[in-house]
Amino acid sequence: MLLTATRGATSLALHRNGSNVTFFRSALFFLWFAAVSVVLNIAALPALLLPRRATVRAARAWSASTLWGLKVIAGLDFEVRGEIPRQAVLVAAKHMSMWDTLALYLLLYDPAVVVKRELLNIPFYGWYVRKARAIAIDRSGHASALRKMADAARRAVAERRSIVIFPEGTRKNPGATADYKPGVAGLYKQLDVACVPVALNSGLFWTGPGGFLKKRGRIALAFLPEIPAGLKRAEFMRILEDRIEAATTELVAEGQHQLEKAGLR
Repeated sequence: MLLTATRGATSLALHRNGSNVTFFRSALFFLWFAAVSVVLNIAALPALLLPRRATVRAARAWSASTLWGLKVIAGLDFEVRGEIPRQAVLVAAKHMSMWDTLALYLLLYDPAVVVKRELLNIPFYGWYVRKARAIAIDRSGHASALRKMADAARRAVAERRSIVIFPEGTRKNPGATADYKPGVAGLYKQLDVACVPVALNSGLFWTGPGGFLKKRGRIALAFLPEIPAGLKRAEFMRILEDRIEAATTELVAEGQHQLEKAGLR
């Protein structure tokens, strides 16, 4: 009994120490992220007057700097599994944190990301998102909003750019009930291209109120086997959800085991 109590006290002490270190490193990363964001947002202002590619390069530099800071300061790295698509496809990804957008923007060169229209109103960030030709959607616009989104997506595919969409429409905590929206099926039908599902476990590591805490470890992101074009809506939605959710469950279990070993869960 004494041995058990000693082990429990040691485990608790390690957990508390790990939590303190995580908070400290997260605070340092926040300072890095804020500094990089301010510097790059101001330095890249001339890109708004140049061809779109200049803004894309600036956005990639911001994403790369953020992920570099995560690795070096917070000890949070990532690994990619599966084959990164090189052709213009519809990429439907699980969404757990801001990390997802940063990573996908780097891994898929110059994708057109579907974002909420209100994000375009944010100073600096919204200017660059608009210039990079992200696809803004008004979620209260119903059918007309979907038509505009499809038109913008078709133009992007014609430019050989992949479309990135988060089919649940918002971030989900690990283990939360899936809630896939019909917009992804509408895009899939309109574009007539293959869909590459993406699973990840970033929500285990980029966590806490406002996503402030960054736990040391390795996020896993998996590009899953593509779903061919031309399937019926119901069949497509079933395959998409089943494929993403099954892979996400596995990645989350791996991540939880990783955090338990590090005493960070």
